[in-house]
Formats: sequence, C-alpha cells, structure tokens
Amino acid sequence: QVQLVESGGGLVQPGGSLRLSCAASGIIFNVATMGWYRQAPGSERELVATITSGDMTNYADSVKGRFTISRDIARNTVFLQMNRLTPEDTAVYYCNAFGMSISGQRNTYWGQGTQVTVSS
Repeated sequence: QVQLVESGGGLVQPGGSLRLSCAASGIIFNVATMGWYRQAPGSERELVATITSGDMTNYADSVKGRFTISRDIARNTVFLQMNRLTPEDTAVYYCNAFGMSISGQRNTYWGQGTQVTVSS
C-alpha cells in the first residue's frame, strides 16, 4: 500500500517561508515522479511543482523563483521550500507520486493534504 504523508503546513505571514515534506512508503521512490499540487477554496487543484527520477524539475509560473522542489532518496522524502509567500499561496497542498508500487502497480497516488495559510 502506497502512503504519502505530508507535513510542514501552517500559518505564516506574507513574505515568510515554509518547508513542506512528504514521506513516501510502498512506492519505488527512486524512479517515481513526485510532485506538489494545491487547491484553494472554490478552485480546482493545480500543479505547483514536479521532480522526476532524473531530478528534472517543473514549476507553475506563479511560483517560479520562489518555490523549490527537491527529494532525498535515502529518506524517501520530497520537499517543497516555499519563500516569499503571498496570500494567493493559501491552499491545501497535496503530495503526488506517479510510479510503481512495491506490489507492482503503476498508478498516481495522493497524500491527504496539508493546509498552508498566508495571512497577517
């Protein structure tokens, strides 16, 4: 069973920083594409950033230059460093994985989400 467990969300003032973590289990992590998505109230879920098994990264235009996605293969963890946060970044952030589970199923998997609120 694949599990993605996010942590690191919370309340932060505009201009502040947060670092999200997503610990993965049950998936062959070193060959999975990992990502972060977010969903604000009344909006659809949108891509924030992805990182491939070859460490190629992709970012939404709205976060380029402010957010950085990275992964620690030894810890099966993907991170999202978020700097210069604005109220528009307020959303539930979801960890995403596309890859092969250890039981042999190739699929897309989601975490339960972590709330990020940017407010003064």
